[in-house]
Amino acid sequence: MTQSTQIKTESRALLQTLEQLIGSDAVVTDPQRNEHYRKGFRSGEGPALAVVFPRHLFDLWQVLQACVDAGAIIIMQAANTGLTEGSTPSGSDYDRNLVIINTLQMNAIHLLGEGNHRGEQIVALPGATLHGLEKRLAPLKRAPHSEIGSSCIGASIVGGIANNSGGALCQRGPAYTELAVYAQVDKSGQLQLVNNLGIALGNSPQEILTNLERGTFSTAVTPDTVPPYSETNPKPRMASDGEYIERIRNIDADTPARFNADPRRLFEASGCAGKLAVFAVRLDTFPVPERTQTFYIGSNSPAVFARLRRGLLSELPQLPILGEYLHRDMFDLAATYGKDSFYIIEKLGTGRMPQFFSIKGRMDAWLEKRRFLPRFFSDRLLQKLSRLLPQHLPERMLAYREEYEHHLILKVADPGIESTQQWLQNFFAGSENSGAFFNCSEEEARKAMLHRFVSAGAAMRYQSIHEKTVGELLPLDIALRRNDLHWQEQLPADIADQLEQRLYYGHFLCHVFHQDYVLKKDADPKAVKQAMLALLDQRGACYPAEHNVGHLYQAPDAQRHFFERLDPTNTFNPGIGKTDKTRRCCNCG
Repeated sequence: MTQSTQIKTESRALLQTLEQLIGSDAVVTDPQRNEHYRKGFRSGEGPALAVVFPRHLFDLWQVLQACVDAGAIIIMQAANTGLTEGSTPSGSDYDRNLVIINTLQMNAIHLLGEGNHRGEQIVALPGATLHGLEKRLAPLKRAPHSEIGSSCIGASIVGGIANNSGGALCQRGPAYTELAVYAQVDKSGQLQLVNNLGIALGNSPQEILTNLERGTFSTAVTPDTVPPYSETNPKPRMASDGEYIERIRNIDADTPARFNADPRRLFEASGCAGKLAVFAVRLDTFPVPERTQTFYIGSNSPAVFARLRRGLLSELPQLPILGEYLHRDMFDLAATYGKDSFYIIEKLGTGRMPQFFSIKGRMDAWLEKRRFLPRFFSDRLLQKLSRLLPQHLPERMLAYREEYEHHLILKVADPGIESTQQWLQNFFAGSENSGAFFNCSEEEARKAMLHRFVSAGAAMRYQSIHEKTVGELLPLDIALRRNDLHWQEQLPADIADQLEQRLYYGHFLCHVFHQDYVLKKDADPKAVKQAMLALLDQRGACYPAEHNVGHLYQAPDAQRHFFERLDPTNTFNPGIGKTDKTRRCCNCG
């Protein structure tokens, strides 16, 4: 039997097993029908033997076992909203069959805690979304780790944990937990189920996963329900990054506050980047403030903003909720190329956005095959329609846009509102601190944050619309040192001359920035990126900050070793972080 014939035989046998386990309707092999799941949200794609859709946790376990027995590659996928190609195949140079397992149908959320403490923690299954969690927690006046942003595109809770995702809320740090149920392939190639949730669920995989899915377990949260960190460390495991406030306030530290490869926050499911199959995570939730106030701040001086950040973090008795930055260029681009998204979210609400993005993605995939229509037809249509819409931004924001280059949206909660306002008044009263601020009305606050949110997709829209005259989009996601006063990027002429647009926005208090570059038509994307990353290395920055390495960034040594410990045979998501894609045999010879 030739190698080709053997592969075909193995493929047919695996497909037959999968269909027997979960039904032929849940095993999609047609490349046209499963293309949506093989292509990344922004970039990246590759072939797959099948995309499968288990409906129950024990079905997922059986599918995993079948793939492991067949020696297949496994890529775990939920909402497929990642921006660095981390939950899809990347190219066709894999050495084995590849199966994508989509987990969205397993989306239960179980509330923990009793009485007045109900909902202080939750258990989320792999398909549960941030939006679904927001809805469950709203009646309890509590909120998840992340709010508007990832929730609007249907991002999953487990995906956020697996990628150490950040977010706008600077009191909460990266998405993190040390409490999870997951499957991994050990050094001998055997699939193992690990329950570190701190909840008794049974013994066998079927019993554990059935009880987990149905919620047939004690929901009481007491100190004895939290396991120790390890056999040698009795410290209780955390369900969020409880140390982040202290870390972000340390403004003189020579390291970033948070970044994906931070060894402090690589633990089992947290930061695993798909190197485990995560069945559930246990997380803290957060109380919703009774009263908040948003301040809109402008200045033309990067030095003023540097002093502003240091003062807000070190001199206020209560840390602000968020501090979101927009450069004037990003303000302008988002005002034009994010206008339709602004209106859609404002009119439909965040609840319908995941469905909208899903429908749009499927429609785009279908339209791309119809050659009589231009590429990115839906984006072009929405952009033209947006020109008919009236001005959507408040007058005072537009006035600040005319006067100031740098913009900051600062949101605080009781009891820190009055003290923050007084602090800002004192700060800008000083002759060395040029700039101003105003107290936003509720409408202004809502629109300011929505404008900041839609800026994240504005560069993609711009590049799509102008693809014939501009080059590729190069998005970078960086974390600066906490003590870095020179936060505004200064590019040498040999790099700047290759850029059509430079767009800056981000989580200013965390010193995390999203930097989107639209290249000129003749620019070499790989060369420009390498030059950019070399400059960031010189500045002591870390990257990526919150979107994880995917297939676009080189994993640092600590992160690469973490991946190898989790997945010694390279069964799950091989090639992530530009690592090797081939099978590793740990017990050979």
